[in-house]
Amino acid sequence: MDFENRLKRAIDRGEQTRNERDRKAQEQQLSAEELKNLHTQYRLELSEHIESCLQKLADHFPGFRYQSVVSEDGWGAKISRDDVNLNSSTDERNFFSRLELLVRPFSDTHIIELIGRGTIHNKKVYNRTHYQMLAQVDIDSFSELIDLWVLEYAERFASVK
Repeated sequence: MDFENRLKRAIDRGEQTRNERDRKAQEQQLSAEELKNLHTQYRLELSEHIESCLQKLADHFPGFRYQSVVSEDGWGAKISRDDVNLNSSTDERNFFSRLELLVRPFSDTHIIELIGRGTIHNKKVYNRTHYQMLAQVDIDSFSELIDLWVLEYAERFASVK
């Protein structure tokens, strides 16, 4: 067999290897619809966990108003309250406290994103974001993070009350 035929066969084998590798990569890569379905599944699970945690927190601190959130910003819940300090000698007598946890809507970045905003007595205590790629989500780590953010807020709120 001459060199030209062997060269053509080597090139053909290389192309077959590349085509096989590309086919496997496409099978592993999730379609856009599958990613959207995954996001919906994770969003529902996380928003239920958020609602449960914030309702329990509101039960421990009377005066907080609980509200489910479904908006263009995301899905989740928030609690808020207004306090009046009648013993204050300064002009600042009204205090606003709020905790909001949301799962952001599906986007082209193919991530699941959790945002948390906390304010205690008119002072922002945190504004956080956490995300993971949809194909690699660890839902338990998100649930633990929600727990940690709510616990941190409860501790901070109890310390200034």
